[in-house]
Amino acid sequence: MNYTTVSFLLLSFSFYLFSCSPKQQEQKPSFAIAIHGGAGHFGEEDISADMQSMYRTSLNNALTAGEDLLSQGSSAVEVVEAVIRILEDDSLFNAGRGAVFTSEAKHELDASIADGSSRNCGAVTGLNGFKHPISVARSVMDSSEHVFFSGHGAGVFAEKFSHEPADASWFHTHKAYSRYKKAAERSGDEVIPLEEKRGTVGCAVLDKHGNLAAGTSTGGMTYKKHGRIGDSPVIGAGTWADNRTCAVSATGWGEYFIRTGVTQDVHSRMLHGKESLSDACEGAIFDEMGKLGGDGGVVAVSSNGKIALVCNSNGMFRAWSNSENRGIAMFGESPDGTIESH
Repeated sequence: MNYTTVSFLLLSFSFYLFSCSPKQQEQKPSFAIAIHGGAGHFGEEDISADMQSMYRTSLNNALTAGEDLLSQGSSAVEVVEAVIRILEDDSLFNAGRGAVFTSEAKHELDASIADGSSRNCGAVTGLNGFKHPISVARSVMDSSEHVFFSGHGAGVFAEKFSHEPADASWFHTHKAYSRYKKAAERSGDEVIPLEEKRGTVGCAVLDKHGNLAAGTSTGGMTYKKHGRIGDSPVIGAGTWADNRTCAVSATGWGEYFIRTGVTQDVHSRMLHGKESLSDACEGAIFDEMGKLGGDGGVVAVSSNGKIALVCNSNGMFRAWSNSENRGIAMFGESPDGTIESH
């Protein structure tokens, strides 16, 4: 066998090995983060240019803070808490300082957080007098054997762990009080307009260590009665995280998100149905929750760094970033909603 023949055989064998090897996997982003500031029935014509600029600035500030922490190697749980604390301090959003009023002219705050690595979680509902419900929820997760505290008990727990208190004046904003007054003038049986159901802030994160986390925080529904609880503090409806699949935070008409278990539905579609993140979010929002008559959306991040932002409402305040790109948006791709992936 001469040299030329041997060279040809070696070259052919190398080509065979290369052609039979698995395709090179798509590069996974080193981190991913998605944020929402509430979904609802609003279009560009409903928000002034100045207000749009304010929302963009607020979303950008929260997103930048999250990016910086992720670049430094912070954990997904740490980033979710930090980002939501920023949004809770921003009176533009219906969470923390910007929380809406109940029918009794009070503020009842809800929040939940989930850790995808341990599949642990914590939540509070009806919390009163503390600046950062998301931090109280994290203490429930990290420092108790329980998952969910409510009302007076949640406040006692928050005080025990020295969470920052705030009196009623901290939560009093002109926007929220105007909505309360308008709602109080309506008949008690009159349906609350859809635009007053929007609100809530949330965050979903994949960190550099490959761990997922999500959190959600809200002031609830304007003029809510009888201790009403929406989806935001309900694990499986408003928040979900599992390293096997995804991290999800929801926003919208809470009763429908609870009835269809939206955030867990996304997880189950991925785990058991082998759907992509985008398809799972679309199915949960449009095929399940939406078909019952509900509206709203989710922001979600998968274990492989994909981002999905999906809603069946006209608008959703949202921001996202990974090691490849970033963006901020408010309005829907169409009047029927948005199915966006990155």
